[in-house]
Amino acid sequence: MPNKTLKILVVEDEPSLIFTLRDTLESEGYDVIVSEDGEQAVELVKEHSPDLMILDIMLPGKSGYDICKEVRDLKYTFPIIMLTAKDQEIDKVKGLNLGADDYLTKPFGVKELLARIQARLRRASAYSSSSQVEVLKLGDIVIDLLESEVTLPDGTVNELTAREVELIRYLLSAGGEPVSRDELLEKVWRYEFSTNTRTVDVHISKLRAKIEVQPDDPRYLITLHGVGYLLKTA
Repeated sequence: MPNKTLKILVVEDEPSLIFTLRDTLESEGYDVIVSEDGEQAVELVKEHSPDLMILDIMLPGKSGYDICKEVRDLKYTFPIIMLTAKDQEIDKVKGLNLGADDYLTKPFGVKELLARIQARLRRASAYSSSSQVEVLKLGDIVIDLLESEVTLPDGTVNELTAREVELIRYLLSAGGEPVSRDELLEKVWRYEFSTNTRTVDVHISKLRAKIEVQPDDPRYLITLHGVGYLLKTA
């Protein structure tokens, strides 16, 4: 049974499903917060800082997509599991690209949901414990991972997105070893059902433009063709 201090925010407007989720999660020892309205959900995130969010896509006020994007824009990195009655890959792609970590199609089994929750919380905990660096220095470049910003030698300050911070932390956790594109898709984007995407390439290019003095001749964020990506810290 998980620690009772772990909080799960359920954003759902179907009364019977709310009842089932609350009863199931509380019986497993989680603290459960419920929002039935999309407009309220982000405020509850700010108020409670949950450890995980279960987020329906179709909601009154704001869609789950809008909420997911807003939460990630605010740099919250807790896992988000999206719920939907749809089962189209394009919907999954959209949710995952906005920062969701997992996806469940209604109707789903309670045991499967609990397994997904536990897996996401374990991964988040392991990732957090292995990524304790607050400020990373690459030569004269300073990357503040807590403030999500990069200061270049000429004083230019570039803001990082939550995904970019997570990408840096994952590359950093590799200890100087290259990380494949597929591994980044799985571990950072949780993109387990498809690898036919340039998502990683595009994000690496944008990140390189923010943390390199000469992005066209990178010194730290290196592409090893046919192998993956490497973050050199020395």
